[in-house]
Formats: sequence, structure tokens, C-alpha cells
Amino acid sequence: MKKLFCFTAALFIVFSLAACKTSEKEDNGSYSLKTSSTDFNPVSSETVEDSIPSEPEYTESEEPQEKVYVGVEEIKLSAYEKTLNIGERFMPIVTMLPENASNKAEIWESDNTAVATVNKYGNITAIGEGNCTVTVKSADKPELSAVFKVTVNAPVKVELTYFDGILIVNKSYPLPSDYNPGVNSEAKAALNEMFSAAAGDGCSMRVVSGFRSYTVQKNLYNNYVKRDGVSAADRYSARPGFSEHQTGLAFDINDANSSFEGTKEAIWLAENAYKYGFILRYPDGKEHITGYKYEPWHYRYIGVENAAKIFSSGLTLEEYFGITSVYAE
Repeated sequence: MKKLFCFTAALFIVFSLAACKTSEKEDNGSYSLKTSSTDFNPVSSETVEDSIPSEPEYTESEEPQEKVYVGVEEIKLSAYEKTLNIGERFMPIVTMLPENASNKAEIWESDNTAVATVNKYGNITAIGEGNCTVTVKSADKPELSAVFKVTVNAPVKVELTYFDGILIVNKSYPLPSDYNPGVNSEAKAALNEMFSAAAGDGCSMRVVSGFRSYTVQKNLYNNYVKRDGVSAADRYSARPGFSEHQTGLAFDINDANSSFEGTKEAIWLAENAYKYGFILRYPDGKEHITGYKYEPWHYRYIGVENAAKIFSSGLTLEEYFGITSVYAE
């Protein structure tokens, strides 16, 4: 009996070992299958369809459209005539319509270059006395044009005006456009002496604007006109050829604006400048006489003797000599 039991147990062990080997082989086969599946990676039809790039889709607004050419239909100018003196320039502003025109290029020409020339930008230069027309055409449609009439006069000869040896410059008495003396050396020396005396009294002074050429004054005045208009600009800025700064004898001190009014430097100058040959050129309340509003910073050199006379009189230069300060036009 005991032997039978042992034999049965041995058979059980043998079958168990065989089952384990079979299971191991199945596991190894499964692992081998998984490993080989990395080399062969079947893709579903759904995956394949997604991986194929589709045709680009355009919405109606995104579809490329052919650019439409817009032709010029009209030419307008900011002005159609101008009177110039020999040597002066003017450039009318051109507007090609419609605004979305494809080609707005301009073609300029003068019918008499002895009177006035014009460059490719429309800048007209007066050459000699007479009349001519300057035409601007559309490069897109040469049959479209606008005509600008030019009258050229010889420049009026301007003479210097003196009263008691004092050079007078105001709205009634201009300077020649080519008058270009620079800063007057005598006035500069007197100014330095005055500044030194002022420093001794605790006042700090400097020149913020001295000599200005005709051209500089022209640019300055035109910019003021663009910003504020002619009427306003004429109250505080001289037209080219009518500025005391062109004499080289006038100086704006410290701050050429209302902030200078009432400062200790402004008060010192009002009380002492005449001792060094300077007068306050545009006093308060005298705009109807001098032509300019109150400028506590603007001083003009006329020499110590003349300055003492003007200062003691309490009059402006115009009142002292009985002259006007009014533009002719």
C-alpha cells in the first residue's frame, strides 16, 4: 500500500513539471509575438485615412483674388496760381483721385523755363520776370492734367532805414533778404558786460536766440503760421525780412516765453539794461504801436547814449521817432 502511494505521488510530480514547461513555452511564445509585433505594426484603415493629407480647403474670403487696377480719374491742386519774386520757390500740393488709384506718379513741366522751372516733385522756382504755366500730368493717364499759373516779379530793392544812426526794423521797415551781418561785435561785447554785472547781483543770464538769417526767420515764421495761423503768428513772430534778429543787434534772454515774466532776471533787465545800451523792445501794453505782444525777454542794442534817451522818455522806438509798425499787406 505504501509503495502504491509513493508511485502515485511520483506520477503527480511528473505531470506537474510537464504542465509548467508547457505554460512556460506558451508564455515565451506570447512574449515573442509581442516583440515581433514592433517590427510589424499593422495600421487600421481608420488610422491610414487620417494620416493622408487632405486637399486644402478655402473659405470664400480666403480664396486668392486677382488685384484690380484702379486708374486715375482726376487731379486737384491746393492752389492754381502764385506770384513769386525772382529766386523764390513754391510747391502746390497735388491730389490724385480716387484715393485708391494704383499709380499716382506725377509728370511736371513748365512752358517757359526762362520764367519758372519745376522739378519732378513739383517744386517751382522763379527764374525771371514774366508769366508762364506749369502743368502736372498723371503718369497713369497723361491726358489728365492740372495747370498752375505763375507770375514772376523782380524783387523789390530794399534799403536800410536809419533814424539818428539807429537801424530801424519793424513791420513797416524791412531788411534786404541778403542782409546777413551775423552777430554785431559791439552789441556782443556790451551784452557780455551786462551779463557780468547781472551775475554780480545774483542773476543768471544767457542768450537763447540771437542773430537769425533771412532764411532761418522764414522757416521759423512759416512753421508758426502752419501751427497757429497768420493772424496769431504775426503777433509774436516777424515775417522774413522784418525781424530785428536779422540785424545781429537783438537778443532773446533766458526764456523766450511768458515764464520769464516777473523773474528776478526780467526785473533786473527792465531796470538796468539801458546802462549797457539795450532797450526793452516790445513793452507791455504797446502791441498796437510796436506790432508785437509783450516780450520781456527781447532786448535790442542801440548804444548807451540812445538807450538812456529812450529809457528816460518812457516811449517805444516807434513812439520816440513817430514811425509806424504795420505790414503793407
